[in-house]
Amino acid sequence: MKQDIFQAIADPTRRAILTLLAIQALTPNVMAEKFDMTRQAVSKHIKVLHECDLVKAEQSGREIYYHFNAKKMQEFDHWLAQFRQSWETQFNQLDQLLSTIKEQGTE
Repeated sequence: MKQDIFQAIADPTRRAILTLLAIQALTPNVMAEKFDMTRQAVSKHIKVLHECDLVKAEQSGREIYYHFNAKKMQEFDHWLAQFRQSWETQFNQLDQLLSTIKEQGTE
């Protein structure tokens, strides 16, 4: 079953894995050392991320390196952009209201 991207990034460990992989490709063994958990536990998190296409696997000899898939995250960012513009508009309106109230208070 293919995982939903929102379910994948809802987990704090998976978000931490994505942050690590954004810096450099890592093997599950190296990731397990950074999270104080077993390789199997890390592999389960990676499986979810891989099913969502958020990470890509690359075989190098006997090791599998996982890479952050920035292209997939960019798709997610584009989806969020529509909400970001709405939030910014609302915050700008709030800033203007607070400035008006502050100016009225100093008069």
